[in-house]
Amino acid sequence: MRIAIDAMGGDHAPSLIVQGAVEAALEWPELRIILVGDTAQIEKHIGAKKPSNIEIVHADDVIGPEDEPVKAVRRKKNSSMVMAGQLVREGHAEAMLSAGNTGALMTTGLLVVGRLEGMERPALVTMLPTMDDVGCLALDLGANMDAKPEHLLQYAIMGSIYRSKMNGMEKPRVGLLNVGTEAMKGNELTKAAYELLESAPINFIGNVEARDVLLRNCDVLICDGFAGNIMLKAMEGTAGTLFKAIRDVFTSSLLTKLAAAVVLPRMRKLRGKMDYTEHGGAPLLGVNGLVVKCHGSSDVKAVKNAVRQAKLAIESNLISSIAAEISRK
Repeated sequence: MRIAIDAMGGDHAPSLIVQGAVEAALEWPELRIILVGDTAQIEKHIGAKKPSNIEIVHADDVIGPEDEPVKAVRRKKNSSMVMAGQLVREGHAEAMLSAGNTGALMTTGLLVVGRLEGMERPALVTMLPTMDDVGCLALDLGANMDAKPEHLLQYAIMGSIYRSKMNGMEKPRVGLLNVGTEAMKGNELTKAAYELLESAPINFIGNVEARDVLLRNCDVLICDGFAGNIMLKAMEGTAGTLFKAIRDVFTSSLLTKLAAAVVLPRMRKLRGKMDYTEHGGAPLLGVNGLVVKCHGSSDVKAVKNAVRQAKLAIESNLISSIAAEISRK
């Protein structure tokens, strides 16, 4: 199994990206990890003891966070991100990971790796934390701001296959994000999508509301990228504000500091539920290879978990299973 990693993308690149790759290479010696980027910088952070299953592919350029995605991918063909995508397209790697520019990675998936046959719009997938620690797979969360009912149908099929292959769920419950649970609630998009999902070969349970997602009212949450990204950012903001408010309360007096010492272990466990580093990355499903978007602030732990996630997806034949199902539609 070969996994290409954009070593130059992300807030902490290349140092923490390379260190995470090294830890993954040591943990899973059966993997072949290809670090794409400036050779001198990569070797500097690997050090003298480079694992034998790490390979370096030199890239002269980098796509930065300020670059316009389409122009950058088309003009910076020697960038670490584009070259990692080329390795997947040409069959030299089964997966690529990047913590770099999200829009550029989506464009790389579409223009470099290429869409699966029959796939209209790839979707960005994220595992939302739930109180029972099982998680809720949500798509699309930002790859496409606009969607048609047929796109949401394809998202649902891909999401069901993902949970089956990656999480071992026999009949994952698929819900459609809406403003109410009644069948005829919502806008024209959700009403039309509801009818398609009812007749799809999935376990569709109907409309679900965002307020219940963290309680796992479904296993796969379907939405367009605009609504999904707003929901995701609202959850992240709420969680951050809530933990700050709790910290302020527990540090306000000597008495509350003593109370904090008692509940701190449980609070850390709760915070861990919301920790992006535990969930690896966000796959871009619908392209002809495994493309994983890591958080821009990914550290060593996050990179290692993203490699673990990619490894499982390869072992589970995730992409070929999606391709086979989509081609039948």
